[in-house]
Amino acid sequence: MDRTDRILLSALELDGRQSLTALAERINLSKTPVWSRVHALENAGTIEGYRAILNPHAIGLQINAFVHVVTRSAEDHAFQPAVVAHPSILACYSTAGDEDYVLHVVAKDVEALDRILRKEISRLPGVERCRTTICMAAIKQGGSLMQAAAPRDE
Repeated sequence: MDRTDRILLSALELDGRQSLTALAERINLSKTPVWSRVHALENAGTIEGYRAILNPHAIGLQINAFVHVVTRSAEDHAFQPAVVAHPSILACYSTAGDEDYVLHVVAKDVEALDRILRKEISRLPGVERCRTTICMAAIKQGGSLMQAAAPRDE
C-alpha cells in the first residue's frame, strides 16, 4: 500500500459516496487508475464495504449498552453464531480479562433492554453471567482507522 492508496482510503473513509471524479481530483489521477486502485483495495479486503451511517435515535433506538459476558468455553462454538444472528447485538468482541466477550447492544428503551438481557442474551448458548453498562452519551464513535494506523512521532 503506497501513499496514494492511503490518501484514497482516507478520502473514502470520510465519504464513501463520493464519485470517482472527485476522488481522482483529490489525488491528481484520472478516473481509470482511481477505479483500478479502489477495485484492488476491495479485492484485497482492505475495503470491506460501503454503508449509510444511521442515527439510532431517529429510528427509535434510544439505548446503547455494553454487555460483558462470561461463557462456558466448551459452548463457544454455539455462542458465537447465536450472537451473530441476534439483531440487537451490533458488535461482539472476544476479550482477555474477567469476561470472555463484550457485546454492543441497542434497544428502544430500558424496558426493551431488560427483555433483551433477561429473555434473550442470558439464554444464549453457554452464557454463565452478564454484566451490563448503559451508555449515557456517546462522546466519540466512528473514529478514523486511517488516522489510527498513521505513524506518530514518539
